Amino acid sequence: MNGEERLAAFSDGVIAIIITIMVLELRVPPGGDLAALRPLVPVFLSYVLSFVYVGIYWNNHHHLLAATERVNGAILWANMHLLFWLSLAPFTTAWMGEHRHESAPTAAYGVLLLAASLAYWILQRAILAAQGPGSRLASAVKGDLKGKLSPVFYALAVVLAFVRPWLADGLYVLVVLMWLIPDRRIERVLSDSPGEGDESAASTGATPVTPPEPGTAPRRTRS
Repeated sequence: MNGEERLAAFSDGVIAIIITIMVLELRVPPGGDLAALRPLVPVFLSYVLSFVYVGIYWNNHHHLLAATERVNGAILWANMHLLFWLSLAPFTTAWMGEHRHESAPTAAYGVLLLAASLAYWILQRAILAAQGPGSRLASAVKGDLKGKLSPVFYALAVVLAFVRPWLADGLYVLVVLMWLIPDRRIERVLSDSPGEGDESAASTGATPVTPPEPGTAPRRTRS
């Protein structure tokens, strides 16, 4: 297992634990009828919103590391920085869910999202710095409009949380919907890249050998 695979495996484990902690905040209602579920609706909606956010980060993080060719110390610490902010998602999710439409919890949720988006940008820049401007990732992340708009919306939501908290909630949902639209730039770059076997043959100048079909004898070549 190389450095990129170890980094991805560690990050996947941390993100899985974050999701597990978030769902544990959904307490069993005291009653046995449907009316007992009513107080849990805001907490459940906050969980769904955060679950989708964490899922989006996991998806983008997966593709980002798939295009990473080498890992250094700066990338490791930048990745830990991102995981730190994501690990706070259970706290802000529970606080906002239990105190809906209140300014401080809603603003804290936006601060977390803003910090996580900046941490992801720092991780991306660290990987680009390690791989150089001519890397596959550099060509894939050009014109990242959603990545530039998201921090602006988060910062605006933090301000709106102290004026109209429901407007801040609407911005959080808007950004989620924006990121649910598939962004296949990295996937296209990876699929367009030549295979390892082709690169090896091209670098050595050797001609790939095609195995004989079943039932036929291999051809002899003259020296």
